[in-house]
Amino acid sequence: MKKTLIILVMSMIATMASAQNNVQKLTAASFETKDNKYTNEYLDTVSIKKTTEINDYSMIGIHYGVGLSRVMWNPPQKQEMVFMPYNVGITYTKYGKMFGYMPYFGFQVGVLFTQEGYQFKYNEEKDYIYKIQGAEKAVMDVVEVPLLAHMHFDFWNMKILANIGCYAGYRLSIERFPGETGSVKEELRHSFMDTDRRIDYGIKGGLGFGIIFDPIEIHIQAMYKHSLGTLYEPDHYSEYYYRFAYPSNIIISAGVHFQLTKRTGQTKAELKKLAKDMVYGNIEGKSW
Repeated sequence: MKKTLIILVMSMIATMASAQNNVQKLTAASFETKDNKYTNEYLDTVSIKKTTEINDYSMIGIHYGVGLSRVMWNPPQKQEMVFMPYNVGITYTKYGKMFGYMPYFGFQVGVLFTQEGYQFKYNEEKDYIYKIQGAEKAVMDVVEVPLLAHMHFDFWNMKILANIGCYAGYRLSIERFPGETGSVKEELRHSFMDTDRRIDYGIKGGLGFGIIFDPIEIHIQAMYKHSLGTLYEPDHYSEYYYRFAYPSNIIISAGVHFQLTKRTGQTKAELKKLAKDMVYGNIEGKSW
């Protein structure tokens, strides 16, 4: 009986020693393969992509731009583009996730001082040009409040921008120019008539790009603005034949935006919540 127990114990010890030896060999082989695989040369070929999550941050910006203005006339008239040197204002931009799954959405609202106007063109014989109240050209100062959907796509330290929306405005003043053959009454040179419409509204949109130097961003944009508010009462000339005039502008602008909250990384509110969770032990599901 004792011999049997001794033989059984010796057999078990031999089996365990053999199994342990096999495990050591497999482990050594695994480490050998791993060491051979992950050499410096191999690691140099590995491409690691870092994802940067954009916060729901906000900005305030100052804009300046120049534009070209014209009017869509009905009935049509020959005209030229008018250079507008003033397009300045301030905007507020808020980024956020639309419907929970569109991370590149935001909105922008602002107040702008801009200009719009028209300039008629002589016919081929140079003997006729259309006029309104004796003026060949007019320029209007306008205050404008845009509300735009603001989409962006961020990469590296740049972003691509797209805006579309509407605006409301008010025509503050007007200056009429008689030109070569016109004649403008002095009381109308800087005054609106009762038949002129001063409320302005329409649609606006454009594309651009931004350069990011956190916490400052520089945006360059090209915008198109089309008014749906005609310059005068349609029946001002005749109650039977209506006339319309809808201004439109092409604007190139540059803006400097100051980030009011963090663009990437943890915000102050998130850091405070994290500290509170650490103090009170509510850190389940956190990844460090």
